[in-house]
Amino acid sequence: MTTTITDLDDFKALDPFFRIIEKGLDGIADGEHFFDLLAEDVIFDYIITTPGYPRRVEGRKAIAELYRPYGTMIVLDRCHDLAVHHDIKTGVVVLEYASEGRVVPTGAPYTNRYISVLTITDRKVTHWRDYLDPVAVFDALGWPSS
Repeated sequence: MTTTITDLDDFKALDPFFRIIEKGLDGIADGEHFFDLLAEDVIFDYIITTPGYPRRVEGRKAIAELYRPYGTMIVLDRCHDLAVHHDIKTGVVVLEYASEGRVVPTGAPYTNRYISVLTITDRKVTHWRDYLDPVAVFDALGWPSS
């Protein structure tokens, strides 16, 4: 059974992210929308992330639920500087990209850079390892209290 992610309007805050990933995987993975590019049982590992964010999420539906409330904290205005590195033999794709946006409660600017290491199997993303700059998140949202 395939899970179709509905209510895509819930994810408007992430549209620039979705578009840059779709661009980076054009011709490599199949799917019209970001969620369609993911295998049903995809695994996301957040290697460099922020406190309180899950380290591992399993399944397309679980990823959608993790991303659904994103727009309550941050809205992305654009993603750019895409570099795609694809090893056809192993099916590994490395995407480098950057984002710009704003923090919803304060209007503070948010910028970050990312590296996502994806494994493609049968033209779907089956594994995603994500790296971001946690300092950029803290600068935008506030530093955790010690």
